[in-house]
Amino acid sequence: MTKADGSRPRAVLCLSGGMDSCVCAALAARDYDVFAVHFSYGQRTEARELLSAQEVARIVGVKELMHLKIDLFRRIGGSALTDTAIAVPVAGDEAAIGNEVPVTYVPFRNAHFLSAAVSWAEVLGAETVFIGAVEQDSSGYPDCRPAYYDAFNQLIKMGTKDGQIRVATPLIEMRKSEIVRLGVELGAPFHVSWSCYSGETKACGVCESCVLRLRAFREAGAVDPIPYAVL
Repeated sequence: MTKADGSRPRAVLCLSGGMDSCVCAALAARDYDVFAVHFSYGQRTEARELLSAQEVARIVGVKELMHLKIDLFRRIGGSALTDTAIAVPVAGDEAAIGNEVPVTYVPFRNAHFLSAAVSWAEVLGAETVFIGAVEQDSSGYPDCRPAYYDAFNQLIKMGTKDGQIRVATPLIEMRKSEIVRLGVELGAPFHVSWSCYSGETKACGVCESCVLRLRAFREAGAVDPIPYAVL
């Protein structure tokens, strides 16, 4: 994708450093000059996620990585990711994952992330904001549903200067195993990505995020390259 003058359009990417955002980064970098934004919001694996985001950005050729620190989620609490009084649960029956909103849900988190990304997109002249949201065989977070992004795009249309910015969710209807296969095809740097909710040296292997990631690699017939404490 190139513009009339031969340059590539700009896009802003919400880059967590996880498996899905890693693939989304590789996908976006094919056609856009990517400007990534990463959020440290008091999550348990804050330092590890930042390192992953930095490495993903370097490998896929992101033009700039903006690191934003926000404290409201830690202060609000209510999530096992930001409140040390709430334990990160061990995943039970794999088939039951996603049937209800888990305690690892951070209340309305993606709205804050997208708001910052859209603000930066306005300044950059970018008309696309990428986020690696996934609805299929995921944890069941309400801010990862297609209807959420449809509504958010309407909000952007009404609340920005030109109304041309759109949030793109290229992975949202894919199964996790399909995302792994796409990542392998794109050469996504899975080896520097991080999905675990609690471990920073080795992934725990037992939280929902680890279980979903391991299952995806297994179903895709691929080997997950990151270290696990439990397999």
